[in-house]
Amino acid sequence: MSECYIRVAEDENEEPMEIPSEEDGTVLLSTVAAQFPGACGLRYRSPVSQCMRGVRLVEGVLHAPDSDWGNLVYVVNYPKDNKRKMDEMDAASAVKIKRGIQKTSDLIVLGLPWKTSEQDLKDYFSTFGEVIMVQVKRDVKTGNSKGFGFVRFADYETQIKVMSQRHMIDGRWCDCKLPNSKYFLEQAGPDEPMRSRKVFVGRCTEDMTADDLRQFFMQYGEVTDVFIPKPFRAFAFVTFADDQVAQSLCGEDLIIKGTSVHISNAEPKHNNIHHLFSNFPGRSPSLAAMFERSQYQYPSSHV
Repeated sequence: MSECYIRVAEDENEEPMEIPSEEDGTVLLSTVAAQFPGACGLRYRSPVSQCMRGVRLVEGVLHAPDSDWGNLVYVVNYPKDNKRKMDEMDAASAVKIKRGIQKTSDLIVLGLPWKTSEQDLKDYFSTFGEVIMVQVKRDVKTGNSKGFGFVRFADYETQIKVMSQRHMIDGRWCDCKLPNSKYFLEQAGPDEPMRSRKVFVGRCTEDMTADDLRQFFMQYGEVTDVFIPKPFRAFAFVTFADDQVAQSLCGEDLIIKGTSVHISNAEPKHNNIHHLFSNFPGRSPSLAAMFERSQYQYPSSHV
């Protein structure tokens, strides 16, 4: 019998691939496995009974049903354990792909020497990867450096690497962080733009636990904190590792445990509470301190 080709697919609904047979009309399992790694056999749907039937396998050789492969589509068999491993590998690959396409954020560079220029900053950080933005913050009146700046990379992996270590810039140790630190709030002032990593989750129900919220929001990005006030007040705060994830969710209505919740921005308070309370009779420092310890400012739409 001359060589022929049989149609083989990983699933009945997928486009089949033609695989060559041997001169005697049989098909080697190794030939199938070369195209479908991990394959341990073939099956097909009987035109008569419409049931799936297995192809006879003897010592690594597949034999045609009724001595003729016909025009049927044969489906690949996998061992259960191997199929599970392949599924796990696919899931792991999906996670890697997801991580690979994560967007970068503006990083704040703390502790810059007064003499450091934007070109100096770019020259230094370009050794780690492609830099798409650098900025040294300066006083509006004097033009002098404020001792910090910003940098943004094209690649997320570069951002992670830069954040994981300290940096010697112009003879001084500097740190790179996401711009949400207390230092930034104190030094930048209320006129500096800052994107919060916290979101306000409104319309929560009492059966929603911190773990429920954490598990739900982890599908969007890494969650670093979940805060539910006690006693219960029908809202919560969720903090992400990436400020862009938080901002992308603001304004959305999401379904959690069958309930529609509304996501809005939770802006960190600036360090101006003492100044605010100094205008009130009594100038209560203890009351000001109490408000200073609060980490969140409720959105105006929920006050």
